[in-house]
Parts: sequence; structure tokens; C-alpha cells
Amino acid sequence: MGKGTLYIVSAPSGAGKSSLISAMLETNPTYAMKVSISHTTRDMRPGEQDGVHYHFVAKKAFEALIKQGAFLEYAEVFGNYYGTSRLWIEDNLEKGIDVFLDIDWQGARQIRTQMPNAKSIFILPPSDEELERRLNARGQDSEDVIAKRMAKAKSEISHYTEYDYVIVNDDFDNALIDFKAILRAERLKQDKQAAKYKAMLDALLAD
Repeated sequence: MGKGTLYIVSAPSGAGKSSLISAMLETNPTYAMKVSISHTTRDMRPGEQDGVHYHFVAKKAFEALIKQGAFLEYAEVFGNYYGTSRLWIEDNLEKGIDVFLDIDWQGARQIRTQMPNAKSIFILPPSDEELERRLNARGQDSEDVIAKRMAKAKSEISHYTEYDYVIVNDDFDNALIDFKAILRAERLKQDKQAAKYKAMLDALLAD
């Protein structure tokens, strides 16, 4: 069994990265894949569950984990910490499970320095107007927070050139097809196929 692939998925808030990851997990039950559950110090939103959407922790507890080197990457966003568990990621990759990391470009840079084999995907919105419409439609943030997210979006989008793949989420179904195509192509690479079909290849090459 070969190792799993770590996929870094980034986008400005509202572009649809979380929805695409969720749809990927729901429509590919035979694939071994998981989404990383980050630690955060932000407040829980309506409908969220601890340990399902995030591991919600106090700021002091998060800072203690930083000192312990427990995070593969961490960042402070809008006054709250977010971090990715190093041990959890490494354990799942060793088991052959593909892992999705829903993080920003700054976190992506941290991950690449430590895990250069990770693949990165950037999700783009089709326009500023559509991005703002989606943020408002979620009904989760105040007008002030939405304004901050829109102001930050242009800076975030400017980093798309640092990624291996780019998907424009104009039509969700088409974006999901593109997302699936990336994973399928990665799974068909020689090293992955060699590990998956080792016994078959040994038999085919036997004298």
C-alpha cells in the first residue's frame, strides 16, 4: 500500500472550497480520503460540532500546543488561531489515506516547506460580485465581517500562482468534476499504481 497524498486547498472565503471538499467526500465513498479537522480558538457557529467541524480550544491551550510543536502549520486569522495537527496528518498519510487541508496561502507555504510532496489546489470565484453574493447568502457573518473578507479576497487571490492546480468555481458541478479529475490523475501516477498493484506487477514480470 502506498502513502496517501496531502492536498492543500485554498480560496478566499465564500469561493466554495469547503463545499467542494464535502462533495468530494460524499461522492467518493470507495476512496480512502479524509478532511483534516483543524484546531481553532474562534467561537463555534450555529450548527457546528466540536471534533467534527473544528477542535474548538481556548487561546491559552492553543498557545501551549504551539510550544509543544504540535502543529504542522498555524496562523492567526481575524483575531483567532487556526492550526493543523502534525501527528494526525502523518498517521493518515502513512495509512494510504488522502487528506484535504482547507487552509489559506500562508498556511500553504508553511506546509510546503515541511511536506514538499503535497499537492496544492486554489479555488477561484468567477467574480467579485458573485463572491460577495455567496458571503451574504450564507447568513453567518455581519456586514462588517463580510466587508473585511471582501477586502482580503484580492490579496488572497493574488497567490494563486503558487499552486499546482487552479479551479474556477463558476458552476459547482463542473468545479467538482475538475476537482475529481485532479485526484484521479494523482492516483494514476506511476509510484501510486506500483504500490497498489505490486503483486500483479510482480506476477506480470516474473520469469
